[in-house]
Amino acid sequence: MRMIISPAKKMRVDSDVFHASRLPQFLDRTEELLAYLRTLSFDACKALWRSNDALTALNRDRLAGMDLRGALTPALYAYEGLQYRYMAPAVFTGSELAYIADHLRILSGFYGLLRPFDGVQPYRLEMQARPVGFRCGILYEFWGGSLAEALAAETDCIVNLASREYSKAVQPHLPDRVRWVDCLFMEETDGKRKEKGTLAKMARGAMVRHMAEHAVETPEELTSFARFGFTYCAEASEKNKLVFLKGA
Repeated sequence: MRMIISPAKKMRVDSDVFHASRLPQFLDRTEELLAYLRTLSFDACKALWRSNDALTALNRDRLAGMDLRGALTPALYAYEGLQYRYMAPAVFTGSELAYIADHLRILSGFYGLLRPFDGVQPYRLEMQARPVGFRCGILYEFWGGSLAEALAAETDCIVNLASREYSKAVQPHLPDRVRWVDCLFMEETDGKRKEKGTLAKMARGAMVRHMAEHAVETPEELTSFARFGFTYCAEASEKNKLVFLKGA
């Protein structure tokens, strides 16, 4: 079993506590993307990244000095979004880290597919980006079925804790033999159920921590998750869709 999560826009450099143990498996493709990004003007980068002037300047500076093989931060510690904050990787025990290294995979528009201790540099490139003048008009086409193929070579079951933007880079390409299980964190208000972005991100991070703490090996074991007021809702769930409901 593998669980997949999205990256985060905010990143940091930190190689003091843990060192990257390996390079990302799709580094040749990342090098191609880096070479393309370095050709872009300030305005082209701003449009591609949909960023303000300050963020555009910061990330163009990062591109100029980026070394994909040196001064690397393990991916697990490089991202700083809500999901990572509530996963709290800095306080994993040794056994939990071993579990995470084996079971967790991070999707990325720039790196493709990352293992937790793959070394990365801070970057900005979302999976839904449309790079003008590149050989592919959208990154989904650039990555194609390669991410699904890599995951299918590792496992016959994927627990999806990624956003739609990232999960659709994998799910359509998976062979039928690979089980895909969605985890939905929904709130009930006025009789209507829906996912709300901030709380869902927090819950996805907490679910990763729950899986590590309990060394979960099957999707069925996830039903014990109960954090932030979410509890498993059997009535709304299906074999490959686990619904955790808040406010019922």
